[in-house]
Amino acid sequence: MDVVTLVKKGSRYLDVDGVTYRWRLRGRPTYSQANAWWPLTFAVELADDPGTTLVVTTNQAHPSNWMGVPSRPVLPGHVARAVRTALAEGWQPANPGKPFMLDQSAGFTAP
Repeated sequence: MDVVTLVKKGSRYLDVDGVTYRWRLRGRPTYSQANAWWPLTFAVELADDPGTTLVVTTNQAHPSNWMGVPSRPVLPGHVARAVRTALAEGWQPANPGKPFMLDQSAGFTAP
């Protein structure tokens, strides 16, 4: 069983329907994200007692990509919508296990 927890530094707290989550963007892009070959991802977990981490793949480039591909900031509203979608698709954040992958990359095109 692969359990992934978020690094606290740089993470942000968010309340979604009365439950507090912690979410984080990777500060520096991976090589594939830097080249805009792979979209931006962020991770979410329960704030107090993390179980399964939610990993969301967006449909935009990482803001620090090397290619100058435009990107928009990930706002708390985007994270809240992703949490609700993942919960509806079966994510159980309190249970330990492998990361739950939510692919929202439709429309992403590499340069």
